[in-house]
Amino acid sequence: MLGPSTVQGVRTVHVPVFKSESFRRNVDYLLTEAIQQEIKARGAYRLADEAHADTILTGRVVDLRKNVLSENRFDDVREFQLMLGAEVKWVDRRSGRILQERVFPLGQEMAQHSSQVSFAPEVGQSFATAQQEAARRLALQIVDLTEMPW
Repeated sequence: MLGPSTVQGVRTVHVPVFKSESFRRNVDYLLTEAIQQEIKARGAYRLADEAHADTILTGRVVDLRKNVLSENRFDDVREFQLMLGAEVKWVDRRSGRILQERVFPLGQEMAQHSSQVSFAPEVGQSFATAQQEAARRLALQIVDLTEMPW
């Protein structure tokens, strides 16, 4: 069998806009859109509205951090690191059974499970593009939860 391994009996998923505890605007929408795009791209499941979906993938952004990675000799920032963490729950709407539940926290010990992006304003990269890339990377990990291990 080629392609992603799906959960038996599940064909559709609804992804409502994630909640956010961050003071940064639109990070919840960026992450939701990135997840929806990744689900479409993989083709294992079809997006559906809540009333007709087999499952619901909900979540919330729990942390967004911007750290300085390097400065020049005048203390101007040359490179930042953006980290994005979230909690996710995938529930079978028909039975109420939790199919997957995961926290993608931040911190040194869990860095590989969150989304990290570095960006350099000096070369034209922006916080907005870094947010989009962090959301895209985290969306990849979140959608991985919907696929069964081989």
